[in-house]
Amino acid sequence: MTKILGIGETVLDIVFKNDQPVAAIPGGSTFNAIISLGRVGVPCVMVTEVGDDHVGDLTCAYLRENGVADTYVNRHPHTKSHLSLAFLDDANDAQYTFYKDHAHARLSIHPHALDDVQACLFGSFFAVNPVIRDVVQPFLQRAHDLGALLYYDINFRASHIDEIPQILPAIEQNMHLASLVRGSADDFRYLYGTEDVDTIYTHIAPHCPYFICTAGAKAISLRTPTLSLDVAVPTIPTVSTIGAGDNFNAGFLYEWAQRGLGKPACWTEADWRSLIATGIRFAQDVCQRLENSVDKKIRNNTDR
Repeated sequence: MTKILGIGETVLDIVFKNDQPVAAIPGGSTFNAIISLGRVGVPCVMVTEVGDDHVGDLTCAYLRENGVADTYVNRHPHTKSHLSLAFLDDANDAQYTFYKDHAHARLSIHPHALDDVQACLFGSFFAVNPVIRDVVQPFLQRAHDLGALLYYDINFRASHIDEIPQILPAIEQNMHLASLVRGSADDFRYLYGTEDVDTIYTHIAPHCPYFICTAGAKAISLRTPTLSLDVAVPTIPTVSTIGAGDNFNAGFLYEWAQRGLGKPACWTEADWRSLIATGIRFAQDVCQRLENSVDKKIRNNTDR
């Protein structure tokens, strides 16, 4: 089966409800998606960094327990792993406080990390962080040159709004390398000051013509040179929306791997609808539990 590589940051998510901790789970945008893919049997590997501490030990063990290779996890001596406090509101949406030092991020990537990789998932500030950009950008370029599908999840946080002028060129460079770009309405409100999908697409299309915009419980929008679709999202009760977008990515890539699809230029409308539908299924599964990744049982509903 298709091998998928994720590259991104890893944190320990400590989840609070009514200001009381209710869960502590290794997480991170790309990390959450890769764990889900590992759980449903897709061969995966994660490129990330963690501290040389107990949280780092837990994170590596969690990867292995979920079928994801930790061969390329960077363990930095005498460093602490990153933490994220996620406070759930009455609608079970999360507000985050992060405890991490981007200025001291370090990353090295083994030259064989891309061996047999057919798809690469990346995004968030990790993909544009100036401190590690000289490592991440050449890696993405190499994945692109090797013909891998590059799935770019913008996942832009409000905490970095003041840095937009400095990092926007890197975001656009990532878009240019990407096979498709996904982002949330919030991401683009921060970046471009609008949530109008067609206006957003005018910014995306010059770099990548294949674009998906998610908006929580609202319709998912697809824009390509030949398609303009808005796909409704079924209403469900939620326990936590942490990881919803990450698991949309996982479901989308799971379906892509199962169907053996190539690059987006070859996909039909039926392909896109199937990819998006499985993305929604994965996202809704994770919203109904206090965990960042899907239940392994979801595979029984997605296998053909």
